[in-house]
Amino acid sequence: MAGESVIPEVEMNAGADQAAATVRVTVVQAASVFYDTPATLDKAEKLIAEAAGYGSQLVLFPEVFIGGYPHGCTFGLVVGNRTAKGKEDFRKYHASAIDVPGPEVSRLAALAGKYKVFLVIGVVERAGYALYNTALTFDPLGKYLGKHRKLMPTALERVFLGCGDGSTIPVYDTPIGKIGALICWENRMPLMRTAMYAKGIEIYCAPTVDCMTTWQASMTHIALEGGCFVLSAIPFTRRKDYPPPPEYTFGGLEEEPSPESVVCSGGSVIISPSGTVLAGPNFEGEALLTADLDLGEIVRAKFDFDVVGHYSRPEVLSLVVKTDPKAAVSFVSDAEKTPSEKRDDVLKT
Repeated sequence: MAGESVIPEVEMNAGADQAAATVRVTVVQAASVFYDTPATLDKAEKLIAEAAGYGSQLVLFPEVFIGGYPHGCTFGLVVGNRTAKGKEDFRKYHASAIDVPGPEVSRLAALAGKYKVFLVIGVVERAGYALYNTALTFDPLGKYLGKHRKLMPTALERVFLGCGDGSTIPVYDTPIGKIGALICWENRMPLMRTAMYAKGIEIYCAPTVDCMTTWQASMTHIALEGGCFVLSAIPFTRRKDYPPPPEYTFGGLEEEPSPESVVCSGGSVIISPSGTVLAGPNFEGEALLTADLDLGEIVRAKFDFDVVGHYSRPEVLSLVVKTDPKAAVSFVSDAEKTPSEKRDDVLKT
């Protein structure tokens, strides 16, 4: 892209062995434009264009980049009561979310096609009046591949975000490897990780807002455990990236943070199947982290440890994943009813 870079790139291993099959990937560490989804989409395009300019084939954005993460917002909640302002805060957050499918999804698909990249991006998904923490995946042909809804929202997230189910735990078999995503602390769920390993994940995307140093240990462990490349995108945000008070206030603090106060300090990282850090972690500001992935490392790592292959003991330990969608309400027509259900209907009359 012509002109000055939107944010600086961090490229750690451009000298990787090009004789082996390699994939260049970029992890985006940037803030959303809170309460302004069109502006966030514009920012996303600039960052995708910049990453594509570095030759990246896959671009990963942080958790809920579209819609934003409501750091510090209490939504006016105490046990037994919700304030009028908290309800209005939720209305505005709901308005910033996107429908899947919808016009914003179409634009993201077009961006993936325009810049010829695989795109994995976190969004706040709106389904009626419910919201979900969702990761969307697109291919370089501009096709929307599908979504993953976070299975279990973390802590206070549970009061404004719904739970995903087993119907949206995809791993996509692509020309650059098998790509999938788990969001934030569901990466700490051993059975969830095992399901991804069983689907053969090779490029494991872990968008999050966890900027604690302990997150790095989790990412290294997953790379070693799964014998896969791990990409984790974390936003870098300051107080000024949110609306000023009193429109937006940070709960649980003795005083309002200054505009330059760091709210989320990043820590985005790319790790190889051997546990080697290829790029990051970056705690300095907004950045693009780029690395070349030697796909031969996956096979070499699996020789040591294949958690669902030669190192498994299914006769002792096994996992069942229920992949059918769970709807709150189901309507069954007469044609779909079983004979016993039809007899019950007759008896009721």
